[in-house]
Amino acid sequence: MPEQYTHGHHESVLRSHEKRTVANSAAYLIPSLKPGLRILDVGSGPGTITIDLAERVAPGTVTGLDAAADVVAKATALAAQREVGNVSFAVGDAYALEAPAGSYDIVHAHQVLQHLSRPVDALREFRRVLAADGIVAARDVDYAGVIWFPLLPGLDEWHEVYLQVHRAVSGEPAAGRRLKAWAREAGFAEVASSASLWLFESPEAREWWGGAWAERALHSTFAQHAIDLGIADRAGLERIADGWREWAASEDGWFFMPHAEILARG
Repeated sequence: MPEQYTHGHHESVLRSHEKRTVANSAAYLIPSLKPGLRILDVGSGPGTITIDLAERVAPGTVTGLDAAADVVAKATALAAQREVGNVSFAVGDAYALEAPAGSYDIVHAHQVLQHLSRPVDALREFRRVLAADGIVAARDVDYAGVIWFPLLPGLDEWHEVYLQVHRAVSGEPAAGRRLKAWAREAGFAEVASSASLWLFESPEAREWWGGAWAERALHSTFAQHAIDLGIADRAGLERIADGWREWAASEDGWFFMPHAEILARG
């Protein structure tokens, strides 16, 4: 069976992905970036991080790879709009990269390994296409470690449902804490670990994040998975959406998402 993406590509999902940049999603990688590098960005989505990488390493080249053809087309259009010529996008498979050994200086994967049923196999494939002194850079959230306030029943229900849906569809939502172990199992000789966070607490951030999740809870592929798998019914998803709206409207609203990062070599 082909692997599935828990969230799907509903507008509410892509809206959050399109906010991602190297600065807010791959800052740990910035010291390793320099002109002339060859980078593969696996799970590139709408391409905002990928294009940012390309601008930072020009005249080097960056290839964005994603499993969804419609998202690849969207990223390609964005690169053309921004007139970034050293980036390209293609449909591809994280387990079977269409590149010979030694093709890339950096293989980057942001929020990807958590959605794969075989993350160690993917990391082995990333390692295969690295140059001798190359780096695999990966960052993943740890959904089991998220913290929020106020303590709302709707968000308690969301957390329980989300963890179940994610694990039932494909992958491990508590991936962050496992990244170092996965990289070591994949055979990397050196794994440098770090951590960072996303925090949503300002009125604007609460409206954006809470509003996006209220939509996801009702209209995204996540919602359909929850119903199809019997993990939640429509009434439960309505309670979850209401919980996100209540959280977004609260002046005390605070939502913390811990992330782990690795730079793996050798």
